[in-house]
Formats: sequence, C-alpha cells, structure tokens
Amino acid sequence: MPVSAAVRARCRALLPPGQDIRYILPALSVGSPVMATFLIVVTGETVAVLSTKFFDRDVPTAVYATHSRRTRLGPVEFSSGAAIELGGMMFEIEEEYGAVVCAADAEVFAPETLPPDPLPHL
Repeated sequence: MPVSAAVRARCRALLPPGQDIRYILPALSVGSPVMATFLIVVTGETVAVLSTKFFDRDVPTAVYATHSRRTRLGPVEFSSGAAIELGGMMFEIEEEYGAVVCAADAEVFAPETLPPDPLPHL
C-alpha cells in the first residue's frame, strides 16, 4: 500500500529543511530490544529511521536514527516474510516494499540500472 501524502508531510516535518523525500517504507523492528514500528525515509542526503506511535504507524513522532545516503538498505531477505538490516537492527517490511529497497539502493550503487524517467518535465 502506498504511503499517503499526509504521512509524507508528517515525515517531512521531522526532517531537516530542504531534504526531498525519495522513498518511504513502513517497517517493524524485530528482535531486541523490543518490537516497535518505524518509517524508513530515504532522502537525497540521508536514510532516516522515524519512530511512530505503536498503534498508529502513520504518525511519526521522532527521528530515531540517521544514516548516510550511501548506506545500503538491501538485500531483502525473504525467509519468513521480507526483512532488511539497517544500523544493526532487523526490520520486517511488507513484501511489496522489497522493490522500494532495491530502487533506493540502485539510485546510489547502480544508477545505470534504473529505467529513464518517463515524465522528466514534472
């Protein structure tokens, strides 16, 4: 399910001014210390992990961690669902967001593999 414009606006309010959001994916931390919900936000400059309200993962509350944009999100592991490791934490993601992880990594590490922008004037 795509992330709504309202959620994108809430995320943008927690980021430094001028950072453009490229990708957002909802994630659930697994393992220690506890299970918690997050939004992983990829901008042109950083990968931010935003904590959310536990029962409302569409409401980010704070920046939990920030990583360099040169941080790989993948590979996506598909053992019992989809999962990624970021900053020493394991996150479960919905399988449909596996493509988002691949696209975010390709932008930085293999831009020649991305298709051309179909609407470059927008």
